[in-house]
This record gives sequence, C-alpha cells and structure tokens, in this order.
Amino acid sequence: MKILALNWRDPHNPEAGGAEIHLHEILKRVVAAGHEVIHVSHSIQWLPDKEVIDGVQIHRHGKWYSYNFTLKKYCKLLDLDSFDLIIEDICKVPVFSPSWSNTPVLAIVPHLFGTTAYREVSPLKALYVNMLEAMIPRVYGNSNFVAISNSTKDDLVRRGIPAERISVIPCGIDTDFYRQDPAIAPEPGRLLFVGRLKKYKGVQHLLKAMKILQSRDIHTNLTVIGEGDYSHSLKLLVGKLNLQEKVTFEGFIPQEDKLRWLQKAYVAVFPSAKEGWGLTVIEANCCGTPVVASDSDGLRDSVVNGKTGILVKHEDPAAMADALESILTNPEKRKALAQNALSWAKGFNWDKTSEKMLEIMNTTAKGHNA
Repeated sequence: MKILALNWRDPHNPEAGGAEIHLHEILKRVVAAGHEVIHVSHSIQWLPDKEVIDGVQIHRHGKWYSYNFTLKKYCKLLDLDSFDLIIEDICKVPVFSPSWSNTPVLAIVPHLFGTTAYREVSPLKALYVNMLEAMIPRVYGNSNFVAISNSTKDDLVRRGIPAERISVIPCGIDTDFYRQDPAIAPEPGRLLFVGRLKKYKGVQHLLKAMKILQSRDIHTNLTVIGEGDYSHSLKLLVGKLNLQEKVTFEGFIPQEDKLRWLQKAYVAVFPSAKEGWGLTVIEANCCGTPVVASDSDGLRDSVVNGKTGILVKHEDPAAMADALESILTNPEKRKALAQNALSWAKGFNWDKTSEKMLEIMNTTAKGHNA
C-alpha cells in the first residue's frame, strides 16, 4: 500500500509526545512490512522540509497554527488519488481528511479534549476545539477508528461514533530499552513526573501533595522531566510552597537519561485530567516502578488499581498524599506493586500493536468496516 499519514507533529518535533511515539512506532513497522508511508507534519524552523526517519518519509509543511488550514492544498500536490489509505492521527484537532479526499481514512484517536480544553486554554479557544470535535461524527461517519484505550472508545461512542467502527489497540512498549536494572536501586522518597508541562497534566496537584507529606515529616524529592507552557507557573508554585530544595526541573533530556530516572524513582506520578492511554505509565512499569495516578480516562486503563499502582481522585492532593505515603512508608507494598508492574508491562509490545494495526489498515483500504 501507499499510505498518507497526518499528524501535527513528527518524531523530531521538540514537542513530540506519546501520540507521536505511538504513530511512528507503527509506521516504521508498516514500512518494514513493505509499504510506502509519507507522513505530513507541520514545519519547524531548524528542521528540513523533508527527511526520512526509519524509512518513513517526513514532509513538513505549514506552521503549527495553520497546519489544518493549509494541509488540504499541500496533500493535493502529492496526488491524493495515488494513495490507498490515509491515516489521520487526531491528537490535536481534526483536519477532516474525509471531507477533502476520496481515499479511505483510518482515524487514530489517542483522546479527545472535550471539557478538559477549558482548563488549558482561553474559553474562546476551548470553544473552538470543542466545536471541531463535535463535527467528528458527521465528517468521519464512514471511517474506521482506532482508539488506544477503552476510555477513548467509550468517549467516541458517547459522541455518536458506532461502536462497531471502533477497534481498541493499546500502545506497545520497547521492552528492550525500558527495563529494570538490578544495579540501580530505587531511591527512597524519589518521585518522578514525565510529560509535557501543561495545566491539565496536574503537576500542581502533585506539588501540593508533597507539601502535605512534608507536614507529616515524610521525605520526598521530585524530578520533573519535560517542558511546556505551564512550566513558569509550576516554578512559581514551587517557590510559594517553599519546595525549592525538593523539586528539580530537568526539561527535555536524552532517552537514556530518562530511562535512568525511571529506574531509580521510588514512585512515578501522573496526575493528569485525561490521557489517551498512559504510555509513560507502562514505561515506568517496565522499569519496575509503581505508579500513583489520577483516576481519569486513559490512566485508569494503563494502571491496574491496587496491583501496579494506585488511582486517586483527580485534583485531590490529600488523596494523592495518602496514596504516596502508603507506598513510601511500606517497602513491602512497594515491592509487590513493582513485581506486578513488571508482569503487566510485559504484555505490551510494538510488534503486536503494529500487527493489529496492519490488519485494520488493510481492511479499511479495501473499503470495509473494522
């Protein structure tokens, strides 16, 4: 097949996250299986307009703020009729490819923002996002969908997408890279957050939970890995809570350094309001690190509550502090969670994910329902 993939970001974009990792891990295996893939993403000033990454042809066009408006014209220059399939990764806002192409479309949905958008951006921008998302059932009515969690499937069904058109295929994981290292002992009290620093990711609630633990004389340190437009607000909150000696912001770091932090963290914490799946949860689990996370869409799919970690009510620092305390002060509980986490994570790999994706891609390209 000749496949056109659409995602706002590509793997070399500095803001690439779980959605981009997910898509690229699939696409590079699709190429290895003998198919041709062109991935169109938005331009980055210091990156070339075209390059090949793991066999995937990357085309960069348009700015981040205009990508969805200029994409149609650019793709028509690629000869849309020559493609057997379009994969649209709806990880930001939809680009409505079924409305401007006769090529079959397979829509991948990590998660939709819904009302979460109102916590992140201005009411006007959130309204814009919600209006675009509301059009998905009408524009993609004849398309097949892949959701990366049951939570996302349920959301799509509530919005009017027929359940029979939605397949659930969880993310994989590189178990050769993410692994436990017997030479690295978990550091008592070391908490870890990995992800983009956005308001909806909830790091502010973790900081407040740390303050509560401090009042209980429970020692913690937090390492924050990632960047984002909420970084400045979080650093101000660290100062306000007098946690300057307890919190370090590492920014973007090499994957090998991220691995070391995952291996030596005592607990990884993910207090997000919403996720598509929780790829970083499984990355932590692969390293034998248990998780405390919000009981929210996506995270409740990737965390086995009470087995691989603990789910707590979102935006409840006291509940988070209680969950963290129960692990930080009980080595045997931490050990049991870690063992369960390792077993759970072994069930995910990119080869299995890609095999299932290829089946649906072939079905969709032939014009059949998933």
